[in-house]
Amino acid sequence: MKAAVLGSGSWGTTFAKVLVDSGTETVMWARRSELAETITRRHANPDYLSGVRLPSGLRATSDAAEALDGADLVVLVIPSQTLRENLRGWTKLLPPDATLVSLMKGIELGTAKRMSEVISEVAGAGPDRVAVVSGPNLAREIALEQPTATVVACADVDRGAQVQRACTAPYFRPYTNIDVVGTELGGAVKNVIALACGMAAGMGFGNNTTASLITRGLAETSRLGLALGADPMTFAGLAGLGDLVATCASPLSRNRSFGERLGKGESLEQAQAATHGQVAEGVKSCRSVLDLAERHGVDVPITRVMESVCRGVIGPVDAARLLMSRSTKSE
Repeated sequence: MKAAVLGSGSWGTTFAKVLVDSGTETVMWARRSELAETITRRHANPDYLSGVRLPSGLRATSDAAEALDGADLVVLVIPSQTLRENLRGWTKLLPPDATLVSLMKGIELGTAKRMSEVISEVAGAGPDRVAVVSGPNLAREIALEQPTATVVACADVDRGAQVQRACTAPYFRPYTNIDVVGTELGGAVKNVIALACGMAAGMGFGNNTTASLITRGLAETSRLGLALGADPMTFAGLAGLGDLVATCASPLSRNRSFGERLGKGESLEQAQAATHGQVAEGVKSCRSVLDLAERHGVDVPITRVMESVCRGVIGPVDAARLLMSRSTKSE
């Protein structure tokens, strides 16, 4: 089996390492030829995973056609809002029956489509050809081979199992399910909730506040998921609660770190500059998740407040006041 990983950021590089360590022949595409050469020759990606040695069997190229040639699995791991444009350029290069695997956690701005929906639409692939990988997957921890688990969701059970086999490493344990909708929503909405948790921490609030935001964030994720036909049990699993806790609690989470900077009084521009070019997906996901919820008549108060913060309409103090002044009701 051969895999092509399209994307050379921290998560793309880490997942490529997982594939190789699982015994899967893997070629990674990098936009910059000098980075591709560094990965292949020096077995390192100093731009995104400094200090981590990559497997000698991992090759990288800046030629998408070379990476995709003969691939059984095509792993897409680029910023979610760039997926449509990039995939249009790759569509003619995709092997006709390859399984298309999304590692992206976001909702497309404007269309409010999940990443698997964008892939199916642009690539002309049926939903059963698209798999989603999501869970408590902080890239650096996995790159350092710390034990973790994840979810491989696919409507086609056999394809899901194929992806599972391709990425089962000694330190990486994938579970399968068929709930693509719930798996994707858990991964997208948790980024927004992590922004709120980070902001609360930056304001000096403690564990009670964080626990409250995580729990109520899970509630609004579940409400939205049910409206879209997701399995409610997904949100109690790795792609739901597992991913939410990891992203909201870890300093390795860009979304939490971005929110913490906002909570300490930094502007949006200052917080963005501090990420050194790495994207905090939750900032853009706020608007798209809110659009999706409004289209389905679902109340998402944390997302609504964070969208106002990320537009610069309100500040952290006003955000806390708005959330705490909501009418009391039965849980």
